[in-house]
Amino acid sequence: MSFKDIITDSVLNGFSGADITAAQILTTFGITFLIALYLFFVYRFVTQNAFYSKEYNIAMVAMSIVTAGIIMAMQSSLVISLGMVGALSIVRFRTAIKEPIDLLFLFWSIGTGIICGAGLYKVAVILAVCVTIAVAVLKFIPEIKTGQLLFVGFTGRISTDEIRNAVGQYGRVVSVKSVNVTSSGTNSVFEVRVKDPDGLIGAVRELNGVDSVSLVAHDGEFRG
Repeated sequence: MSFKDIITDSVLNGFSGADITAAQILTTFGITFLIALYLFFVYRFVTQNAFYSKEYNIAMVAMSIVTAGIIMAMQSSLVISLGMVGALSIVRFRTAIKEPIDLLFLFWSIGTGIICGAGLYKVAVILAVCVTIAVAVLKFIPEIKTGQLLFVGFTGRISTDEIRNAVGQYGRVVSVKSVNVTSSGTNSVFEVRVKDPDGLIGAVRELNGVDSVSLVAHDGEFRG
């Protein structure tokens, strides 16, 4: 037997799933659905906010089952597997992921389908348990309090030191993000750490020449 024959025989033997029975298919889909249903409830529990989308959650369950079917089909035929790779390579997904946690669950959903489609049900179950524990533990770790942005608009001659002194009664100024001077006045943005937001706003508002004061939270994406 030549080297070419050995490679050909090895490749063809790798696609030995042509005799997949209906019972095996139903078993795979059933186990995949149960694990995906578990994922459905975990996602619903973790994302208890206004951005929860039931349609997205349902899509993840269906995606697991579809992925499992694709993997089983790819195992059954070399032609199907190559055709599937070509078909999937031209697919473009345009849906924006709103939260990073959504990306985790999407990857978990697809991974569950791949693992179950390959018949590694124990791996899929252990993966579900480990991911759940990891998410639960990390979810309850308290967050480090982030700074806030203080927007101050004024027309008088006020120095940043005066604003720092007013803020210092109720927190501290971390940095000056921007200072914008126009013909009608000056607008400044400060990053602050605040203990008493109401008191800080009142102290800055009492400075002579201050027209407006705004205090907003930010997620670190601001660029001054």
